[in-house]
Amino acid sequence: MATNIEVSKTGNENNGTLLKRFTKKMQEAGVLPRVRSIRYNERALSTFKVKKARLKSISKKAEIEKLIKLGKQVETKRRRR
Repeated sequence: MATNIEVSKTGNENNGTLLKRFTKKMQEAGVLPRVRSIRYNERALSTFKVKKARLKSISKKAEIEKLIKLGKQVETKRRRR
């Protein structure tokens, strides 16, 4: 959603008042709050990446279970969150 804000100099208006009018229009349009709200948002992961990560965690859990059964790794207690 792009917002174009255009302010042009009228008569013998100085740069200070032109800047003031521009900032006023920016506030009215709500551009800055919208940009700040999406500043640190991350894109959602693709389905392929989610699937790949899930398969990796499943295989890792299976490997750990195998090592515990063979006695090569000590079973650890899960922590409560």
